[in-house]
Amino acid sequence: MTYLYALASIGILTSSVANKQKTVKALKMAWGLFIKMLPMLLITLSMVSIILYFFPDDVIAKYLGTNDLLLGALFASLIGAISLLPGFITFPLCGLLREQGVSYTVLGAFTTSLMMVGIVTYPIEKKYFGAKLTIIRNLAAYTIALMVSAIIGIIYMEVQ
Repeated sequence: MTYLYALASIGILTSSVANKQKTVKALKMAWGLFIKMLPMLLITLSMVSIILYFFPDDVIAKYLGTNDLLLGALFASLIGAISLLPGFITFPLCGLLREQGVSYTVLGAFTTSLMMVGIVTYPIEKKYFGAKLTIIRNLAAYTIALMVSAIIGIIYMEVQ
């Protein structure tokens, strides 16, 4: 993590040397975007905290870490498709689940469907893209998420 801060600092310094006004403008713009996103992030963190309180990682791992890899992957992909979590929460959660013994195949199904399928965002997508395109996109994304999960299972030799 320290490397990322160092890299960001070097980038800001380099940008500042190249054009101080543009750098200041970009930093102000980034701060404004952060402030606009902050309420959504706080709500998301609160919701995830509540969910994790009622469903601790060992309970989630129990249902996702079943001996039936196919059933676990399908269940995880459905949870992912319905959920709406940002990546900075999803990936640490997957780390906790992995420590509980959840397979890479199941985690792959969860994360890919979470990032690609938008059941929660369906009304917004429908408004801008229409129902037909939204359904086609979500079905294609779900199919691809399952394919990615299977490939991950093959790579980690969980699926023969």
